[in-house]
Amino acid sequence: MMKESRNDNDKNDTNRSPLEDIVYSEVEPGIITREMIEAAYLEEGYKGEESRLHRIEPVVYDRIASLRLDFKNILRIDHLWMLPNLTKLSLNCNKIETIEHLDMLVNLKELDLSFNYIERIENLEKLVNLEVLSLFSNLIVKIENLDNLEKLVILSIGNNLISSPEGIERFRFLPNLKVLNLEGNPLAQESEFSLSDYIAAILPKLKYYEYVAIGDEQRESARRRFYRELREIETNEEMELQARSQKLREEENAKRLSVSFVEHLNEHQLYESLWNGDEDGRILMMIGEAANDLAEEYGNDIFELTQEIYKLGLEKYDERQREIDKFHQSIEQGHLEIQQMGHKILEDFSKYKDTLFEEAISCHRIIEARLMRGDDAENEEVIKQRDTLDRITTQFDDTVNNVWQQLMSQELQLHEATEPNIILQSMTENCLCRSTSSYGPHITAPPNIRYFDNFSYIIHRFFFQVSHLQGIQNSARPHLQLF
Repeated sequence: MMKESRNDNDKNDTNRSPLEDIVYSEVEPGIITREMIEAAYLEEGYKGEESRLHRIEPVVYDRIASLRLDFKNILRIDHLWMLPNLTKLSLNCNKIETIEHLDMLVNLKELDLSFNYIERIENLEKLVNLEVLSLFSNLIVKIENLDNLEKLVILSIGNNLISSPEGIERFRFLPNLKVLNLEGNPLAQESEFSLSDYIAAILPKLKYYEYVAIGDEQRESARRRFYRELREIETNEEMELQARSQKLREEENAKRLSVSFVEHLNEHQLYESLWNGDEDGRILMMIGEAANDLAEEYGNDIFELTQEIYKLGLEKYDERQREIDKFHQSIEQGHLEIQQMGHKILEDFSKYKDTLFEEAISCHRIIEARLMRGDDAENEEVIKQRDTLDRITTQFDDTVNNVWQQLMSQELQLHEATEPNIILQSMTENCLCRSTSSYGPHITAPPNIRYFDNFSYIIHRFFFQVSHLQGIQNSARPHLQLF
């Protein structure tokens, strides 16, 4: 991979590198267009007949998983929202200055933005499935905005303008990061600071730096060398994890209060909101201590009232949750009972089918023996066995229909018993949610259990075997005519 130092003056025509004259044409830098996307898709590396078929097929944007737009003189990123299922995107060797318009590419796993003019890492937060990211050889001065890419495995930010180690410690929040490259930055050129040792010390899960494995001895030595920095980073990390945990608990508590319809009632929020923008109230409080005492007493009364509402709301929420859980358990129990009954019906049917098949096979063997012995087709015994086969077939058809009706009846019975309650429960929850907030459980009907696949398989096997028996029987008839 080429490592060329570039600075802000590279944008001036007087300082253009020889590589730029080769890579970029005289065409003005532009924006990614629909036509450019289609052309790049059609230029994929197919050969021969496969290439011809690829070109005549219509371009279906939802099916495009990989796209190469390198060496296209691109200045701005756009129109990639048309490719929701894109997993690999190459935009290297262009003139891109800003990372933008990538929010819709939530399935993206590999992104190459190397050899561009990007000055800031930004707008990557939505790419939560990203595993490989290359920002090699750009104009980036700071490491930032990468904390959310928890699936990132390979990251290259080499050959940029990064001069401070600030931000490297944030990679500790990327649990899957295994390969990192920061070489070629001013930070890596400092003689009194070993960037490779610093990274080995503070990123314990990292396996490769600059594509070279980090040995245990190097890591241990680096940890001793940067002991103070490591302790400070670990302390800050612990504090941040505690803050995140506290924030998560607060969000969960806020959600619980919201679905209980008592949000902003757990403390003095309601009373305090009465004073917001109340100019008359502010003037009234200027009277003196008596007004303050009256306001405080009034505030305490309101707080006691809101606390009663608050506790009642939580109590009713817990009661409602128990009812919902019991409702779901009843539905699950009903489906389980129907499933067990269905299995019992199919097991009985399978045993009955085996007995019926044994009788049918016995009849066929008698017919076959008679025919091979030279008996006439109108022989009394042959006719009797054929009538028995016909009876078995009719009997089996009736049994199949009966089993089908039993299974359908059970499922319809459960559906009719639960569907009105499910609809009523859903309507109640939706009405409550619309009147308060977007939070709240939404009751949906669980998927119905089906037995028809197994049942159809048994029927298919039966008719296949009956057809086979009839085929053998019919093939024996010409022999009968010979006699």
